[in-house]
Amino acid sequence: MADQLIRATAAEGGIRAVGVITTRLTEEARRRHQLSYVATAALGRTMSAGLLLASSMKREGSRVNIRIKGDGPLGGILIDAGLDGTVRGYVENSTVELPPNERGKLDVGRAVGNDGYLYVVRDVGYGYPYSSTVELVSGEIGDDIAHYLVTSEQTPSALIVGVFVGAEGVTASGGILIQVLPKAARDEALVKILESRMAKLSGFTPLLQEGKTLPEMFEQLLGDMDLTILPDVHLVRFHCGCSFNRVLGALKMLGEAELQDMIEKDEGAEATCHFCGEVYQASSAELAQLIEDLRAESV
Repeated sequence: MADQLIRATAAEGGIRAVGVITTRLTEEARRRHQLSYVATAALGRTMSAGLLLASSMKREGSRVNIRIKGDGPLGGILIDAGLDGTVRGYVENSTVELPPNERGKLDVGRAVGNDGYLYVVRDVGYGYPYSSTVELVSGEIGDDIAHYLVTSEQTPSALIVGVFVGAEGVTASGGILIQVLPKAARDEALVKILESRMAKLSGFTPLLQEGKTLPEMFEQLLGDMDLTILPDVHLVRFHCGCSFNRVLGALKMLGEAELQDMIEKDEGAEATCHFCGEVYQASSAELAQLIEDLRAESV
């Protein structure tokens, strides 16, 4: 099944639902960054959450950044997701591995740590980006993002994200976000029903592995609540906007002396993009051209 995102409404527009499948893009991130099992699960969950959050934005070019910094051995996680369906990201310590938790699942919570902060930045394409910071509640990603939505955006939300990764790579990844909008938020019974149904789900990846589609998952959760599944299907993918020209621009900012030192000592320069792992090589001739450009600009 292609990586995709779909939306739905229920309860006469009082409920917003978004589902995303990110299996292929999470596998690409795993390969690019040579991630361990638990690092794959942590990054995959965060990328899915980022795409779900970005889907509510309206202006073309809008993006969401999520940074998670806990006290666990994984270090930090940073992802960048856009309304256009692109996402990229990385973890600081990509090779960390831990034993399964008491439920026999990848211990993302302990890898991330529950003492730390979640930072969310929404760039709507103009003016200053909106930023919010909340404390981590579990390190399991889904709980922490839901806590952010309730605390910072005052929107009752239920979020389930998951990644299944085995010896052959990622075979299932994605998530579902259900939000009770202001017009229905006063209906406490409705909120409790949704919380109960989400709690009864066995998880996102088991449903995906059973062959269930996103519309079928929505039917299971909201089928008796005037469910309307919107017809648009949005493709999502791992994409990084880095390029060799951008690398040259960054190297140029180092200045003439540093560039000359690279030519003499290293006979060139190598740069790696944190977000996608792409490695760029600049030759001595290309560094020399940057020096020429700097001298011309200073005249």
